[in-house]
Order: sequence, then C-alpha cells, then structure tokens
Amino acid sequence: MQKVRGTQDWLELESSYFRSMEAQFFKKAKSYGFGEIKTPIFEHSDVFHRTLGESSDVVSKETYTFNDRSNDSLTLRPEGTAGIARCFISEGLAQKIPLKLYYCGPMFRYERPQKGRLRQFHQIGVEVLGLDNPSVDIECLMLGRELLKTIGIESKCQLHINTLGDIESRALYKEKLVNYYQKFSQDLSPDSKIRLEKNPLRILDSKDQKDIEINLSAPKLIDSLNDSSKKYFDSVIHFLNKLGFNYHLDDKLVRGLDYYCHTVFEFITSELGAQGTVLAGGRYDGLIEMMGGPKTPGVGWAAGVERLIELADKNLLTQNAQHISLIAADELGELAVLKLASDLRQAPKEMLSLPLTTEIIYGGNVGKKMKKASNKNSQFAIILGEQEVTNSTLVIKNLKTGEQKTIPSSLKSLSEILKT
Repeated sequence: MQKVRGTQDWLELESSYFRSMEAQFFKKAKSYGFGEIKTPIFEHSDVFHRTLGESSDVVSKETYTFNDRSNDSLTLRPEGTAGIARCFISEGLAQKIPLKLYYCGPMFRYERPQKGRLRQFHQIGVEVLGLDNPSVDIECLMLGRELLKTIGIESKCQLHINTLGDIESRALYKEKLVNYYQKFSQDLSPDSKIRLEKNPLRILDSKDQKDIEINLSAPKLIDSLNDSSKKYFDSVIHFLNKLGFNYHLDDKLVRGLDYYCHTVFEFITSELGAQGTVLAGGRYDGLIEMMGGPKTPGVGWAAGVERLIELADKNLLTQNAQHISLIAADELGELAVLKLASDLRQAPKEMLSLPLTTEIIYGGNVGKKMKKASNKNSQFAIILGEQEVTNSTLVIKNLKTGEQKTIPSSLKSLSEILKT
C-alpha cells in the first residue's frame, strides 16, 4: 500500500516541528488579540466556487469536489478565508465586529506535487473583519513579520506589496488592460487568452515567458488610482517606512477577483525553487457582501506550514525539554521505575530547570536499554534494580559526558543533578 500522491506522513520529528510551529503562531496571534476559529474542512461547493471564481485555476483544475449521498455538491477547502466568511454570515457574527481571528488546519488542492507544493497541505492564517483602516493592514503585516523572525526566516524573505485600489479605480484599470492586451491577443498564452475575457488582471502574474515579455509594457494600476485609493496606499507606505519594514513595490502583484481591494502583499523567498511565496494576504472588503452578507471590510493573510518548516531554523522549532530515560535492571526494578516515572512527571516546576520528557525503556538487558536511551538522544539515563531499591538509591548517568553517579532516590537529590 502506498500513500496518495501529493500527501505525506507526519512521523515523530516532523510532527514535533509542526506542533512547535503551531504553538509559536498561536502564541503570537493571541498576543495581538486574535481568537481562534475552526471551520469544517469541507463546505458546499458554492462557498469556494463563487468566491474563488469559476474561471480560476483553483476552481477549474484544483478543487476536490464531489457529490454526497444527498447529491449535494461539496468541496474540500482549498483555502481558509471563504469558510470563515461563510461562518460570519451563517452564525450572525456581524453583531460582534470587529473580529480578529486566527486558524490552522489542512487544505486540499489537486496540484502537480513538487517541493513546497502538496495536495494535502496545512495553512495558518489570520483574518480581521469589520475594520477598514490602513493601520489594520499594517498590524497584520507586523504579525506575519514577527512570526517569520521567530522561526529564523525573516532574512530569507522579502516583502512585496502593491495596491489594487477601490472598485472604481480597478474598473478603470481593467479597461486600460483589456485595450492593451487586445493588441497582443494572438501572442498571449492559451490561459491568458481565457483570462483576457474573464479576468484580465490575472495575466499580470502569468509565468508564461511570452506573457511576461508582454507585461513589461502593460499599464500600471497605480496610474489608475483615484484620490481616496492613493490616500489609502500612501498611508500604508508611510507606516511601513516609519516602522522599519524592508519592502519592494511590486506592480505585478495582483488578485484577480473583484472583492479584493487596496493592499495586497506577499513575503517571497528564493530558497524554495518555483514555490517562492511563503506568506500572502491582502484586503478583501467586498467578499462577505458578495456571498450574501452585510457589507463588511476584511483583511488577512495565510502561510503554508510545510513551507515555513522547510525554511525554518530547526533549532528554533525544537522544544526545550530534557529527555530522561528510566531503565529497570531487573524485575524488582520495574515497579521502582514506574513509581519514579510517575513522581518525575508530577514534580513541581520549580524543582526542574526545563520541562521533562520521561520515558521508560523496555526490551533487552541493561546494555541494550542504555543503547536505546542514547539513540533517543536522552540527556540522562536512570537505572534501578534490586540493589538500588534495597539501598534507596538510584544510578544516574549523563549520556552526553559519560559521568555516572549513585545518589539517594529522592526527588530533591535527583533534581539537583538534572539542573546541572
């Protein structure tokens, strides 16, 4: 039996990195006043197909869509924002705005698997609903930057930022784009010919080489901004400068759907090959209204956990804890080991310098058990047998230095050794 292509098994080490990443993100988000939200991993297909656009690659090529036994069309979530917007409407959360929400969970896209891209992957993300102030966009960016710094990858990423303006500005820009691209309609890639009819902004982020050449002389959105859109983006840039952000103004950074507006941004790296986007987001003031809810501004970002772990300094994802192996030398020592393990796991925090991972080693003689303890990267091995039980002592060996001592079998005596 083989795993499904584009999925992966999370074994002990990978799972520990994931939990550490999750914990650090949760801690950061909470410190900014965000609260956790969990939505289902599948929704009625319309939730995603309407919000992502029927003509988008995600909907037309990548969603896992199926009919259930009631013949309802359901889709495994390809991203997190649409489900949160649906929850906002169906749970009547408009009375509770502003809302600051964070999430973590699996997403599903039928893509060509490669480094940094899986068919089942995990995202962390934040959403702010009910506020349309440029400073809220900046606060989201600050949280993203702090997370990248915490896991040691801020220096590996560059912030790209752009504005989409408001609806009026974007309508004028679309008109200019269509007029421009029609001059090259025969030279555009097949996908971009379709986009010209349905979603011309998407041509700007095409990876086709011919499209890239055509885009070099394409009109710039910033030249179509009205006064209010210019003022909004000027505020964003002012805050970035005052807060010491390093950023790149990227006029090719776009979102093709009409509910996106104003600020869009991505933290991009060159260390993951073609999959360079590490964390991406922007403002989507028209999304909830488009889904049938009240007019509600929104802004947020999402990041792929697998990509973050791939880039992260693994030392910063390693849980700070001492791993202690307990070894019974004989049958009498087995009960003593069980009791000591229980005592250590319940020991007051002030008795220990670091949290303890206490594991009883089973199978084989003392020599084999010691080897297993070493392979588990334990710092200390504690041995108990008939002699130690009789004398109320224990043998403790520092597996890093090789030093071995016999000490009284009290938590106080043991804690003094563990703190050294």
